[in-house]
Amino acid sequence: MPQLASLDGRFARSARTRHAVVDALLDLLNEGDLRPTAAHIAERAGVSLRLVFHHFDDLEAIYSELSDRQAERVKPLTVPIPVTLPLPLRIEKFSAQRGRLLETLSPVRRAAVLMEPFRPALAKRLKHARDLTRAAAIAAFAPELSKLDADEKRATIAALDVVTSWVAWEQMRRHQNLSETEARRVMATTTRALLAK
Repeated sequence: MPQLASLDGRFARSARTRHAVVDALLDLLNEGDLRPTAAHIAERAGVSLRLVFHHFDDLEAIYSELSDRQAERVKPLTVPIPVTLPLPLRIEKFSAQRGRLLETLSPVRRAAVLMEPFRPALAKRLKHARDLTRAAAIAAFAPELSKLDADEKRATIAALDVVTSWVAWEQMRRHQNLSETEARRVMATTTRALLAK
């Protein structure tokens, strides 16, 4: 039994260290450090650099675990919008929810987008995230989209995907200096224009 307890203790310490490393990375990204080094992550986590690479094969492995943590963290921010609601209310609810989601994702997404071309695992996760947000927009406005012919539907979905994307959000928040409320309003206005046919 003592050997089992020792093993359990080792697993618990290992889990705590992994958690501390990922938390450190998340903190650094949220503070605006878009390319933290492994040494900086180790320092923030309060562990040695050697210990970081004992628990993770490379930085990509840390970012992969961070992606999983981020997905769990934002899951409560994405609930289906009932299609039975009137269109104006759906647009309002969708824009508010998507705005909260994109605002929460932004610090980590900025770093992820920088690394995406060089990290295949991260690129795959980002594609999956984009597919999920696109699907959520299609689901929220399915009644309106179903009334369009195939070409118009494809074009409207593509436009809807763009205006409700993180890229558009980043453009509004960082480059146009809109407040979060203003950015949500722009998203709602554009979505309304696309769907009110």
